[in-house]
Amino acid sequence: MRRLRVLRELSRHGTVTAAAQALHLTPSAVSQQLAALSREAGVPLIESAGRRVRLTNAAQILLRHADEIFARIELAQADIAASTGGGAAGQVALGGFAATLSGLALPALRSLRDTSPLLRLRLLEVEHPEALDLLVRGDLDIVLMVESRQGPPATDRRFHRQPLLTDVFDIALPAEHPAATSAVVSLADLAEDPWILPRAGACLDVSMATCAAAGFTPHVVHSIGDWDGVMTAVSLGLGVALVSRLASVAPRPGVVIRGLEVDRPARHITAVLRRGSERAPHLAAVLNELGTAARRLDRADLLNVPG
Repeated sequence: MRRLRVLRELSRHGTVTAAAQALHLTPSAVSQQLAALSREAGVPLIESAGRRVRLTNAAQILLRHADEIFARIELAQADIAASTGGGAAGQVALGGFAATLSGLALPALRSLRDTSPLLRLRLLEVEHPEALDLLVRGDLDIVLMVESRQGPPATDRRFHRQPLLTDVFDIALPAEHPAATSAVVSLADLAEDPWILPRAGACLDVSMATCAAAGFTPHVVHSIGDWDGVMTAVSLGLGVALVSRLASVAPRPGVVIRGLEVDRPARHITAVLRRGSERAPHLAAVLNELGTAARRLDRADLLNVPG
């Protein structure tokens, strides 16, 4: 299993040195593991390609089987844990970006203290793609992420996905903005406004795609990723910004938040696990509470639509 993981990391990173760094091993140790795996398979698994190495066809076949092997082991461990009848116990490492931790993970942790006192939830703020690297290595058990082009495709058999929440975005306007008195706002009417957007990430992707669908490219005057900073900039009249409901951005004087007409921008939040592990009692308990937290947010949105 250890050697198969080494082969998988080499496939993902392309060089022995990068695979070694991902696995916290020396390049020599990685080379030795790959040589041993080739002997066990009875065929060469890597070949030189200039300064890099290339996986052989046999290695590609072996990797496809490896994903199934890893999933079956995860499932076996989950079934063994369930067979003991001990319920949800042990430690769960959960990773996600800031809004998912505050909006979903922390409410779930609070509930789990009462329902599963033997369960210990450890949170880590982390962004994609590092989050998936940690999940594959086993350093994280659950990752909360946005389904996007940058994420793994739905056909990736290494992962189990559980959709949790559609996170809707609203528009934050300076209080003196002409559109601030409207119940809802048309995004196209903001095409000439200065915009405040993050430098990278899912929020930027959602904002750019939404503006493009409305027929314009936003004129970005300030690149700010911190929600508090964004709201301060809007309150000072420095621009407009799309804000996530999941982030629970606190209202403040000088800022008006309005819903958008017709196609509201949104991002889809999903819990991702190693395939097979979702049946483990301790992970199933966390998934259940995450789902409960997501449903509460959905109901709150229905009752508190900005406008």
